[in-house]
Amino acid sequence: MYVEMKDIDKSYGDFKASDHVNFGIEKGKLVALLGPSGSGKTTILRMIAGFETPNAGDIIIDGRRVNDIPASKRGIGFVFQNYALFRYMTVFQNIAFGLELKKMPKKQVRERVMELIELTGLKGMEKRYPNQLSGGQRQRVAFARALAPSPSLLLLDEPFAAIDAKVRLELRSWLKDMIHKVGITSIFVTHDQDEAVEVADEIIVTNKGRIEQTGMPLEIYKTPETPFVAEFIGQSARVEEYYKLRGFEKGDYKGAIIRPEFVEAFKSDNVKFKDVIRYSEEGTIEDISFRGNCLEVKLNVGGILLTTHRSLERRSIEIGEKMCVIVYRLYAYDGERAYLLENSELNGKEVVTF
Repeated sequence: MYVEMKDIDKSYGDFKASDHVNFGIEKGKLVALLGPSGSGKTTILRMIAGFETPNAGDIIIDGRRVNDIPASKRGIGFVFQNYALFRYMTVFQNIAFGLELKKMPKKQVRERVMELIELTGLKGMEKRYPNQLSGGQRQRVAFARALAPSPSLLLLDEPFAAIDAKVRLELRSWLKDMIHKVGITSIFVTHDQDEAVEVADEIIVTNKGRIEQTGMPLEIYKTPETPFVAEFIGQSARVEEYYKLRGFEKGDYKGAIIRPEFVEAFKSDNVKFKDVIRYSEEGTIEDISFRGNCLEVKLNVGGILLTTHRSLERRSIEIGEKMCVIVYRLYAYDGERAYLLENSELNGKEVVTF
């Protein structure tokens, strides 16, 4: 492992920001620290950077314990949430700043800065000041500045938080491509699950100072190990009396988490569902919300509120309308773990959405 956190504890007074944190990151990976506000993800990032010191445990980077090594000596590049660019410096000067501090010869500084300007798509903007740049361009400058000293590790604190939605989507792909092109081990903090799933090679989910689960995005999404991960990833509904839904038995579980994609709702006269209609139960539409590329539909099924997504290409529906509803899988949970349960009546039959 290139980066390791071994049994890390960190407290601020009575608040425990990191509680026996353990994980490892392989060299060259782009990893997301994902969790809600206050879950401890930024504290982890700042301890790796050297801005905070753990109360207990070891931080290992490239086989070396770095707990007592100052931030400036760890060989780490850091991209701040608010860019932290120098307002009175040009793009060129901002990127060159760290190199000049290291007393690098001017010719080498210029070569390195121009290389990064080309790499990050900032050519022609060398003489502009931060206030003459868009949010996305400023983020690229911050990224180039962090890369300039050729760090062994890149840390990014919510790198897209200050950027509008459309540019954020463009920068996600750009950042992933850039990091893989450069080949640098990178860790970024985010509370946006879509961002983590789209950008990261691996995701580390944090909650209340602990690590809930570590794995590849698809693994985290499809096989959550704990109730928290099952509910946090995706738009999920927590249902205690899930066993009242057709095809599920109570078992030794406290409740279940049901995602919209696990729920299918259709009209009784829809011939495309004729083979599975006998497995459905009646639900009433309580709310319909337009979500851009689909409708979010809330249904009441025997007193249980469920949510599903409906394609805009399907026939129109109205609040109060009766629908046939099938829940074909869910995540049941006990105190610590989450378990995927399939609808026992379907016997593997496909419920195809149109």
